[in-house]
Amino acid sequence: MSQTTGRRRAAPPTSGRGTRWRERLEALRAGRVPVVAWFVLVGLGVVLLGLRAADLGPRVIADVGSVVIASAYSWALAARTGGRPVLFGSLAAVLATTAVVTDLDELRTGAAVLTCTVGAVLGVMVTVPARRFRVAVREVLVATVIGAVGAFASIGFEPVVRLGRFEYVTLALALAGSFAVVWRLGAGLHGLGRRGLVVVLGGAVLLAVALGYAELLRSYGPPGAVESVLSRVSAVRADLGAVPRPTQAFIGVPALVWGCHMRARRRQGWWVCAFGVAALLPVAHGLVNPAASVLEVALSTAYGLVIGLALGYAVIRLDLALTGPRGARARREEEASARRPEPSRTRALL
Repeated sequence: MSQTTGRRRAAPPTSGRGTRWRERLEALRAGRVPVVAWFVLVGLGVVLLGLRAADLGPRVIADVGSVVIASAYSWALAARTGGRPVLFGSLAAVLATTAVVTDLDELRTGAAVLTCTVGAVLGVMVTVPARRFRVAVREVLVATVIGAVGAFASIGFEPVVRLGRFEYVTLALALAGSFAVVWRLGAGLHGLGRRGLVVVLGGAVLLAVALGYAELLRSYGPPGAVESVLSRVSAVRADLGAVPRPTQAFIGVPALVWGCHMRARRRQGWWVCAFGVAALLPVAHGLVNPAASVLEVALSTAYGLVIGLALGYAVIRLDLALTGPRGARARREEEASARRPEPSRTRALL
C-alpha cells in the first residue's frame, strides 16, 4: 500500500457576508415577522371574500382571496408540522392559481376540497394543551374560526360538487391527514398505548356507525321512516333556524375538547384530537349547499358547539373520575401539575 505524506488541506474560509445573511435569515424566521405577515395575508383574503359575498366586486377578487388563503394555510400547516412551508405554500399557490386561471370545474373543485381539508387539519394542529375546561373551550373556538375561514376560501373557488360525495371525500382526506401528523407526534403505535388504542377504535367505530346509518337510511330506508326523519328535521329547522350536524356535535367537538384536555397530561391526547376535524368540516359542508344560507350554517355551527362542549365536559369529568385522584385537593394538585410541554401555537410541533 502506498502512503500519503501530503498535509491535510485547510478548510476554505467562510464568507463573513454569507454568514451574516444566514444569521439574519434565521433571526427573521424565528421572529414574529412571518406570523404577522401570515395574519395580514389571511385577513386580506377574508376581506376580498367578504367583498365578493356582499356583491361589491367582480368574481376575480374571490378567486384572489381563495388563492391567498389556500397558500397561507398550506404554508402554516407545513410550518406547524415541521415540513417545508415555502415549498408547500408555493405549490398550493401554483395549483390554486392554475385552477382559477383555467376556470375548469374539475380543478376548481379539487382546489376547494384541498383548501377545506387543509383548513380542518390546520385548525386541529394549532391547538395547545388545556389544563382546564375553559381553556379547552378556547381552543375549540380558535380551531373553529380557522376551519371556518378555510371553508369560506374553499367556497370562493365555486366548486361544482355532489353534497354527499363532497362530505365523504373531505372527511376522509382530513382524517387521513390528521392521523398522519398525529402518528409522528405520538411516536406511532408505540405512543398510542392501550388507552389510546381503545379511544381511537371507539371513535372510528362511532364515526363509521353514524355515517353508515345515515347513508343506509337515506338509500335503503323505508319511505315512511325517511319521511318521518325529514319532517322532524324540518320542524326543528323551522323552530330553531337550523339543525346541528351530528358528526360535529357528538364526535368532533367532544373529541377536540377532551383531546386538548388530555394532551396537558398525556401525549395520547393527540389521537383524540385527530377526530376534531369532524368538528370543523361541517362549516364547509353547509356553505357548499345552495339551499342553506350563511345564517343557517352559522346557527347550525353554534348549536353543534354548545352540544359538543357540554358532552366534552361530561367526558372530561368522567375521565377524571375514573383515572384521576380522589378528593378536591388532590384534583387541584393534579390540575396544577398538568404541564406536559408542547411548543407554542406559532412554533413547529416537530
